[in-house]
Amino acid sequence: MATLAAEGLTFSALPLASPTSDEARAAVLANPGFGTHFTDHMVVIEWSEGEGWHDAVIGPRQPIALDPAAAVLHYAQEIFEGLKAYKQADGTISLFRPEANAARFNASARRLAMPELPESLFIAAIEELVKADAGWIPSAEGASLYLRPFMIATEAFLGVRPAKQYKFIVIASPAGNYFKSGAPAVSIWVSDYTRAAPGGTGAAKCGGNYAASLVPQAEALARGHDQVVFLDAAEHKWIEELGGMNLYFVFDDGTLITPPLTGTILPGITRDSLLALARDEGLTVREERYSLDQWRDDAASGKLIETFACGTAAVVTAVGRVVGRDGEFTVGSGGPGQLTGKLKARLVAIQRGEAPDPHGWVRKIA
Repeated sequence: MATLAAEGLTFSALPLASPTSDEARAAVLANPGFGTHFTDHMVVIEWSEGEGWHDAVIGPRQPIALDPAAAVLHYAQEIFEGLKAYKQADGTISLFRPEANAARFNASARRLAMPELPESLFIAAIEELVKADAGWIPSAEGASLYLRPFMIATEAFLGVRPAKQYKFIVIASPAGNYFKSGAPAVSIWVSDYTRAAPGGTGAAKCGGNYAASLVPQAEALARGHDQVVFLDAAEHKWIEELGGMNLYFVFDDGTLITPPLTGTILPGITRDSLLALARDEGLTVREERYSLDQWRDDAASGKLIETFACGTAAVVTAVGRVVGRDGEFTVGSGGPGQLTGKLKARLVAIQRGEAPDPHGWVRKIA
């Protein structure tokens, strides 16, 4: 396998002793699900104080050896990203806005007192893995190769301070439908829990935020819903985001509202892409606060005609039903709306090379 130089580093390639058979891989790709199957390779790059980033390796996916005192296990210095590789209409492979993922990864690193990774090295690591595991990209409609870059603190110590050693790792997983129900519109539960507070880590993509969402998400699933929606910490009134997705609200006059990025909401790359696409369509999009009471009242009056959630994993998903302790309501017809479908179709067409890419978002790699 060819090595690749980036930021003064060269990726060393380790041999793959036991590659997955063609038959086994084909069986996985026929029904990949989400996040349960993994490709043969992974990328690892080390960082240490004084030496910086070093020892970039692409090799077999395997367990990580950690000292029991590793800082990530005690103080949760961990961040991650999520993006996808797609098969293009012309047979090539591409990434969608990896530069934005690299920038957000470094924003998370700064918030968690971790070293920043040069953006070119972030992208080079991902491209190296995708090239090695190109045969794992599903060809079914809507399927892709989900990429998970992450960084963990590996220094063995129990003092409360930023670690002095880290690993940056990239793994990959063939991905199908994110929501197991496969429903055209999801049902969501209004949580009494708080996801993030001003001054906290809500805008960082770190494991702690997701760990805190597991109990409310389990509560939603136990009540028969697909996802949970969180309100703000101060007034428990304003819509923030779902457990792992941003929200948009569509009105009968053609305008859209999405909650603003105030430090408690993850700045979604799909969210940002849809802002641009909606404005390309001549639509008015406002980033402003929107309350649960407004959501309920506007849905009842017919002023609000669609709500959709968006994120890398699920792309764009209609929200049909909202339930909380104070009652429930249906958005529009309870199914996918016209604008939701239009924006999703346009975004997916750009990602897969089936439509023009006026913003230069698609990066072809093979």
